[in-house]
Amino acid sequence: MKRFGLRVTGFGVALTALAVLLLPPAASLYYEASGGQSCAKCHEIEPIYETWRASSHRNVPCRSCHGDALTFDASFHVNNLKRVTSHLKGDVPEQVRMRGMDVARIVERCGNCHRQELADWQAGPHSATFSRIFLNQEHNHKRLLMDDCLRCHGAFFEGGIRDLVTPLDTKGPWRLLPRNWANLPAIPCTACHQMHREGMPLQRRAEGVPAVREELHRPSLALFDRREMHHMAGLPLPVMRVGGRAVRMSPDQRQGLCYQCHAPLASMEVGTGDDRTGIGVHEGISCLACHLKHGQQVRASCAGCHPRLSNCGIDVEKMDTTFKDPKSPHNVHFVKCVDCHTKGVPKKREAPAEPVAPPRQISSLGVR
Repeated sequence: MKRFGLRVTGFGVALTALAVLLLPPAASLYYEASGGQSCAKCHEIEPIYETWRASSHRNVPCRSCHGDALTFDASFHVNNLKRVTSHLKGDVPEQVRMRGMDVARIVERCGNCHRQELADWQAGPHSATFSRIFLNQEHNHKRLLMDDCLRCHGAFFEGGIRDLVTPLDTKGPWRLLPRNWANLPAIPCTACHQMHREGMPLQRRAEGVPAVREELHRPSLALFDRREMHHMAGLPLPVMRVGGRAVRMSPDQRQGLCYQCHAPLASMEVGTGDDRTGIGVHEGISCLACHLKHGQQVRASCAGCHPRLSNCGIDVEKMDTTFKDPKSPHNVHFVKCVDCHTKGVPKKREAPAEPVAPPRQISSLGVR
């Protein structure tokens, strides 16, 4: 009986081990059988599933961004199997939220569909890493790091500035406390895009159909607020002032997102804080008329208007502004004609008159 008992016990252990091994693929198959609806019916993911189903990403399977039950990535500390196990034990949070490491992993997956956008972002300043932002000696010697820095540079970091950098002074040397965050992006895609925001999927342009000149207002455009742990959409444009008068603003609503980080002081005066509202020759022009999409490159933007619309007819890229030389006293955002034309602004050039055909002559032979 003991032998038989041992055999039964061994069989039971083997059966348990087999069940454990089959659990991950079974969970994945259970989920994939209905595109995620099976899981959503019986656990805490249902509210998130409902927002995804109404979003512009509704045609993208959940596993394309979040992986499946077998997804494991040691470098990002992502272990979906552990989450499945926690769920089966009943250890579930009140609200399901993505961790900072999850966000960093998803950014890589964004490139599976948005290759050009990801490449532009990687080549631009918004792809700066935590180490580049928070270990910047020039900045840290002048200004003390504080929690509000994380509002724009580190919205998904789980903790305060004391949990990220030490020491908090202007002497240094500074180091990151969680070393695995050093090379992660401080401003990931999800800082400005809400993946589950309600909207229609963007249709691919049919072959042979010319692209529109104006950028589309992406349905996902929204700012992630780390205080509320929620994306804020439909952000209004501020009323900016200079010398007591209201500045003429472009109606481009996408700028509402830019102003959340590139913000003026409470006085709303142009040029205060981190504001770069255009005045002078650039008043009324949208931020995105010059700063191109995700990469924020500006080197190719001047040719869109100049010299065709320039009163001087001069190559503006060679003018004495911060566009040509960052040390120039003429900030390209605020430059005025009188800054260079100190003796008076030239009169606006008149467009050349179109040639007029000579009048027709009538003779006895008819029209010549």
